[in-house]
Amino acid sequence: MKDFINFLYRNHSLAYKLILFISTTFLIVYLFPKSGKFKYNFEKGKPWQSENLYAPFDFAIKKTDDEIKAEKKEITDKANLYFNVELGVVDRVISEYKSEFKLELPDSLVTSNKTHLYNLGLNIIDKLYVNGVLDEDYAFAEGKKAILLEGRTEKQTVRYSDLIKQNNIKDILTSQLAKEGFMQFQKPFIALFFEVIEPNLSYDKAFTEKALQSDLEKISFTRGSVEKGTLIISKGEVVEGDKYQKLKSLESEYESQVWTKSNYYWIVFAYTLLVSLALLMLLLFLRKYRNDIFENNTKVTFIFFNVFLMVFITTLVVNYNSQYIYVVPICILPLVLKAFFDARLGLFSHVITVLLLGSIVPNSYEYMFLQIIAGIVTILTVSELYKRANLFISVGQITLIYIIAYFAFFVIHEGSVETLKWETFGMFVLCGLATLFVQPLIYAYEKLFGLVSDVSLLELSDTNTKLLKELSNKAPGTFHHSLNVANLAEASANEIGANAMLVRVGALYHDIGKMMNPTYFTENQSTGINPHDELSSKESAKVIIDHVINGIEIAKKNNLPDRVIDFIRTHHGTSLVYYFYMKEKEIDDSIDKNQFKYPGPKPFSKETAILMMCDSVEAASKSLKEPTSSKIDAFVENIINKQMVDEQFLNANITFKEIQSIKKVLKHKLANIYHLRIEYPE
Repeated sequence: MKDFINFLYRNHSLAYKLILFISTTFLIVYLFPKSGKFKYNFEKGKPWQSENLYAPFDFAIKKTDDEIKAEKKEITDKANLYFNVELGVVDRVISEYKSEFKLELPDSLVTSNKTHLYNLGLNIIDKLYVNGVLDEDYAFAEGKKAILLEGRTEKQTVRYSDLIKQNNIKDILTSQLAKEGFMQFQKPFIALFFEVIEPNLSYDKAFTEKALQSDLEKISFTRGSVEKGTLIISKGEVVEGDKYQKLKSLESEYESQVWTKSNYYWIVFAYTLLVSLALLMLLLFLRKYRNDIFENNTKVTFIFFNVFLMVFITTLVVNYNSQYIYVVPICILPLVLKAFFDARLGLFSHVITVLLLGSIVPNSYEYMFLQIIAGIVTILTVSELYKRANLFISVGQITLIYIIAYFAFFVIHEGSVETLKWETFGMFVLCGLATLFVQPLIYAYEKLFGLVSDVSLLELSDTNTKLLKELSNKAPGTFHHSLNVANLAEASANEIGANAMLVRVGALYHDIGKMMNPTYFTENQSTGINPHDELSSKESAKVIIDHVINGIEIAKKNNLPDRVIDFIRTHHGTSLVYYFYMKEKEIDDSIDKNQFKYPGPKPFSKETAILMMCDSVEAASKSLKEPTSSKIDAFVENIINKQMVDEQFLNANITFKEIQSIKKVLKHKLANIYHLRIEYPE
């Protein structure tokens, strides 16, 4: 047990990566749909590329959306209208008519005419209430069927046009009076009817809608079926019409059928294999080509977190409405990784993420093509992210590529631009605007994961920062030396393709530890008094060596990033404080050499190695007397070769060719500083 614990302790970094790998895999698999996936890709109007396809099981042929829509419209148009009949209204109307007739009609009317007119009114009332009088005029088609209900029981069925509307009553009365020759009594007779007539029909909206919904629910979403073993489509046949609908039905059946517990576990297992394979490729890439990142668990966690975040957001959008899939700014991933690491890692991670998303998005080939092309454009166009204009220009280019690629796919699928979905272009624009969110996201990541981007490096390179201001006030000579080293280091980094911004910032801050005892360093001794004259060689060496330790403490106190602190740690490596060592050796030949060595570590990157070379060359160049081109060449060669002999660059991934390029830059720069002309042979 003890051995096992020791083994875990020795390999805790790998154990952490294994846990991260497993947890990320299961989180992504949890988000994936747990259904079968149709293994064939097909497009409407295009030839079937696979072998002859036979039905693997019995399945129903689904109707198209247009067919279902047409059926719903037909049912809605033919739906019955339901009206409630109010009982007792007819009896009440007749009773009021009888009593009001005597009051409204003149007594001078001849008895026979009066009786005839009285009976005419009763006949008209009977005709009005044969079907019923509506309480208001509804905007329904005249030919629709109306069902009259008495206490929820169907009384009779008529056409809606047969129901009497109140604004038609006057026309009916006038027509009947004219037919019987009683037009002279039109005014009092119509006035009488408008006093006594009451509506007895009211529209039952709730019951009508319930009946309509019941009819709509009876719609069948399938038409016919395909038996197992039936040929669905042959190789080379064009996918269209009924064949297209059968293929869509089979695809839908694969994705929606109810799976047994055994099938479910197999699908989860298969998804786990695919996801773990993709994430394993990402880990292997880091292990082989970005080992410094692989060894840093925080950075590996950061990369896996961003991959999972893109999958998570895309899954949410697909589950809500897959039409909005292109609003998700996937290109933020390569932007973020390029800002913190490099373009190659950004593109590789982007491709892995898009491959994972291909399992959950519709039209996976189209989606993957668009996103990979957009990712490549992102990597190729976005440079110097700290410049705001560059980001806006790049986002515009990414959006344009989305639009062009989508347009091409649409024309290929549909064969024309008549039905082009312009709203999709709007989604690409929204995606571009969302991509601009990368700037605040990078800032948040810097705080959460302790990473450093070019934006932060640009801020740190400002010589008006509090720490550099303090350095210029307390140790002006050191500050000037740091500026010169920064210029040399930046030029050298540009020459070999290293991170110029990082090495410049590292050079500006590498000697901040000298603020603690500025006068003990030659560049700050303006009075001609040397404090080392009062110290022993060992004490002097300790003061010189301590500027590295002091620099680290000051940097941490001022919250400088670890990547910048690395330059303070390594800019002298494990080199010797040579002057005081030789001085002490003259007194005591058995002196311990380690007492005069810097604590290290040695430079472990191209950037830290560049700083060591530039710092040594710039500092020593002040001792050159009557410099010439040949003297400068020999001087640079001697200093850097000595560092190579001391194996100071053993841990840095820098080549001999790159070192030679740096020497060339340093010689050229020093020649410019001393305003030297080319030496011509005599």
